[in-house]
Amino acid sequence: MSAKTGLGTDPLVGLTGGHARKRKEYKVCNKLQEGKRPVYAVCFNFIDSRFYNVFATAGGNRVTIYQLLENNGLAVLQTYVDEDKDEAFYTVSWACDTANSPYLIASGSSGVIRAINADREKLHKSFVGHGDSINELRTQALRPCLVASASKDESVRLWNINTGVCILIFAGSNGHRNEVLSVDFHPSNKDLIASCGMDNSVKIWSLKDFSVYVEQSFDWKDVSSKFPTKYVQFPIFTANVHSNYVDCTRWLGDLILSKSVDNEIVLWEALTKEHGGSNDGVVDVLQKYPVPDCDIWFIKFSCDFHFNSLAIGNREGKVYVWELQSSPPTLLAKLSYAQCKSPIRQTAMSFDGSTILCSCEDGSVWRWDAISS
Repeated sequence: MSAKTGLGTDPLVGLTGGHARKRKEYKVCNKLQEGKRPVYAVCFNFIDSRFYNVFATAGGNRVTIYQLLENNGLAVLQTYVDEDKDEAFYTVSWACDTANSPYLIASGSSGVIRAINADREKLHKSFVGHGDSINELRTQALRPCLVASASKDESVRLWNINTGVCILIFAGSNGHRNEVLSVDFHPSNKDLIASCGMDNSVKIWSLKDFSVYVEQSFDWKDVSSKFPTKYVQFPIFTANVHSNYVDCTRWLGDLILSKSVDNEIVLWEALTKEHGGSNDGVVDVLQKYPVPDCDIWFIKFSCDFHFNSLAIGNREGKVYVWELQSSPPTLLAKLSYAQCKSPIRQTAMSFDGSTILCSCEDGSVWRWDAISS
């Protein structure tokens, strides 16, 4: 592992726009170039209120932790370089152990999950189990030492980073039939997970029947390989909202936002038996958020902490900011900058939505800040 410091903070003037009932303006404040390898992931730390202004990026075999500065700057706090030079990190997520220490969880092409203790500035554990690369990691906000991983091996796994055990494997009889590209925990129901992938489906899984194993994982004292990991083969709901790869899904309360490569994000509700449906995949599509030139896969959107707005980039380097609490959908802003032309692989919105970060295919990371009215 190695550390790197120093970053220029000259502000850049950006071009913003928006055409809807509301308008919000942003300006480009900063750009950093991490190298030539794609930066696939960027993520604010919403797990710990002490670090809401801290974010991490992942690209190549490097993970970097930054802090937002009030003068539009970005300060490097820590950098981790994996010992495997061929590793390509695709995803990062923040977590906490039971002692409330901040952790950064990262993974990618090797399928090995790295848990980095950001307090001690060192690698805590490596989790091995997936048979192929990992496309996304997500942390459960209610119990932030639980992390889910979505893999090319067609499975989702649930891990306890505190004890290092793999609790559950979501795969098998009615599982995904191709790469799993995204996964997310329900914000208030600790038993629900949603996943999506290259089989064009979104699946909802329940942990309820396996809660004894989840609780057991917190007190596990033996070696992690001896934990009685269980397979969950049957999701409680499978939706075919899209006709192509689904590469990002997020819960919006009890509703689901999902994005495919067909230039739009869809907000929908699963009509389960509790909602008058039959659990046979019937959904109620509520709204659609168009995103032009977003027809390549592995482009992930983000929301602010309170889910007031959503930001997503496209393959042309533009960013679309949508209001989530309005119907019909309201486009708050369309952001573009002449020097940002590379595909934006992921965005990250700050706690209050006033800053938007973009991680790009060309190794750059951009900072947009809202202009005060």
